Parts: sequence; C-alpha cells; structure tokens
Amino acid sequence: MTAEELKALRVPLILLIVVIAAAAGAIYYTDLLREQTQITLVRAQAQLREAQTRMQRSGDEEKIIVQYADKYRQLENAGFIGEEQRINWIDALRNANIRADLFGISYEIGAQQAYAHATELVPGPIALKQSRMKLDFRLLHEGDLLRFFDILREQGAGLFHLDQCTLRRTDAGGALRYQPNITANCELAWITATPDATPGAKP
Repeated sequence: MTAEELKALRVPLILLIVVIAAAAGAIYYTDLLREQTQITLVRAQAQLREAQTRMQRSGDEEKIIVQYADKYRQLENAGFIGEEQRINWIDALRNANIRADLFGISYEIGAQQAYAHATELVPGPIALKQSRMKLDFRLLHEGDLLRFFDILREQGAGLFHLDQCTLRRTDAGGALRYQPNITANCELAWITATPDATPGAKP
C-alpha cells in the first residue's frame, strides 16, 4: 500500500475510531444509567413496602381502637382507668351503708402505691396502682356483709379487691330487737390503671 493510499485512508480511520469510542462511551453510560435506575427502583420498592406496612399497621391500630374504644370508656367512667377517685369511693361506701341498712361505717385510706399483684397480670405499659382501705362497721347478721359488698360493687365507683374481713360477735344483751350483733373489720384495695406509664412506679 502506497503512502498516497494510506493518506487517503487516514480520515476514514479517524472517523471509525471516533465512532467506536462514542459507541463504547454510550454503552458505558447506558450501563451506568441502568445500574442507577436499578438502585433507584430498589429503593422505591423498599419505600413502597415500608409505606404499605405503615398503612397496614395504621389500619390495624384503627380497627383495635374502634373495637375497644367503648370498653375503654366504660372502664374510664367506672374509675378504673386514670387518676384515683376517692370522693366517688367514699360516696359509694355511704350509699352502700344506707342501702344495706347497716349501722354506720368508718374508713381509713392509705397512700397510693404499686398494686401488689401487678406482675402476675403482666400489664405491659400500664401501671397498676392500689390504695388500701380499712373499714369498720357493725352488722345485724353475717349476710349483711355480703350484701354490703354486692351493693358497693354494683355502684360502679371503681374496681376493688377484698383482702380480708374479721367478724366478731358483740354482746347486745337483748335489750333491743333491732341492734348490731356483729362487728366487722375489713381490708380492701381500690385498684386503678394508668396507661403509658412505667409499671410499678410510685405516684
């Protein structure tokens, strides 16, 4: 091949090299763009799954709230959920004393503290607390005791746990037909629940 022929082929060769380089660059750029697109797609899919999970969880939470909202409000109105309602307890005691036709009642309420059996109930993020109460009252007969606590429970003034009762027969002397024959000393615990608190924490 002569010098003149090589000189004539120089321009086409240069153009061919430029075209090959441009094609290689385009292929590299296309692969890079495809990889970036794939990464973006994977991220978008992960975000979509996360959003779907949050939406599903939100839907489940809404169903739970709707399902238990009425029961929660009932417990709240009954004085079990929230701050203790000592005034309601005292009113309930007085009403039960009148309705049970007893001879008066005296009480003593201790400071609020953690509920003694809270760990057995596994309450989770709910603090169960109790306020212990001592009761002293007089009865005509033993049946008045059960009737009194049934009436106290029916009033819905709160949730209480009866620990113990001691009954002692008194010497009435038979002077009066309708008079107390038994003295009762009872201990009970009024229980309240505080949501979103550390279980066992002191008030």
